[in-house]
Amino acid sequence: MSSAETTQSGGASAPETIPVPMGTRDVLPEEMAELREISGRALKVFTNAGYGEIATPALEYEETMRLAGADAAENVYRVPDKDGQVLTLRFDSTVPIARLAATRYRTVEPPLRFCYMQHVYRAIEPKRAESRQFLQIGMELLGLPAQAGDAEAIEVLVSVLRESGLSDFKIAVGDVNFFAKRLAAAGIIGAAKDQIVHEMHTRDLVGYRRELATSSVSPADQEALEALAIARGGRALLEDEGAEELLKLDDLLAAADVADQVIYDLGLVRPLSYYTGTVLEVFAPSSGFPLGGGGRYDNLVGRFGRDLAAFGFSLNLERLHLAVLAEQETKS
Repeated sequence: MSSAETTQSGGASAPETIPVPMGTRDVLPEEMAELREISGRALKVFTNAGYGEIATPALEYEETMRLAGADAAENVYRVPDKDGQVLTLRFDSTVPIARLAATRYRTVEPPLRFCYMQHVYRAIEPKRAESRQFLQIGMELLGLPAQAGDAEAIEVLVSVLRESGLSDFKIAVGDVNFFAKRLAAAGIIGAAKDQIVHEMHTRDLVGYRRELATSSVSPADQEALEALAIARGGRALLEDEGAEELLKLDDLLAAADVADQVIYDLGLVRPLSYYTGTVLEVFAPSSGFPLGGGGRYDNLVGRFGRDLAAFGFSLNLERLHLAVLAEQETKS
């Protein structure tokens, strides 16, 4: 008998556990109750801020995902339908909600405010703390352009994190346009730019420097771009670097009394190409991994038939739960 088996009364044997696919897991009652409590608090914040909760199908047509870009359709699970069409499991919530807003709400006056809590599925080889299926909670704000929309979303995000029980956290904020313009000014465009952005997303500074070294940029530009990749700070950094759009955002965050929760990261990029401006990631000392992220995607909803500026973020609810528990343990 293997170690994975146990003997039942009557002599029959059964496995103690039957494996589930790598990157997935069972959630037992105690944890489920705690997840419900945190999510209930978070959803109440969204509701009080005017965000209506919605749910989208777990399955979308593959062509829907492809409208969001080739990278959005890269790591999705595909399921052949009986009629020959290819369905995909929901990779994130932003793309389905963009589809929904452009179609079901095509005549509704913006801004549109939606929140959600639903699982997403990713066809990846999970690394440490990564999952193929996890629970996301988040919001999408459509029809309110930068910087007002960015500031509202970040203000709501701060409230959600605090109400969830997390007090020690920072929101890293960058601007993909600002970073791309600096690359373009140095002559880095096209495939070379895409590769460098990939290295920045994976936080592979060695790879980033290697790509710069093999490019045709001048030594001065290379030095400046290496410094930009690790440039983090407050308003003084934005002023020094001439990050005008982020300075406007900082004014609004200061007025909302949440600027102290933000640290500007001028090398921050996001993995999906549909982001067009401000991007963010959430960090806490009690977690070794980002708790969530998001950003502005002004061109995505238009691909489904209605031009709407948009901003959204999502939190990995399971990571948030662990961060809250770790912070409570540290304080006790």
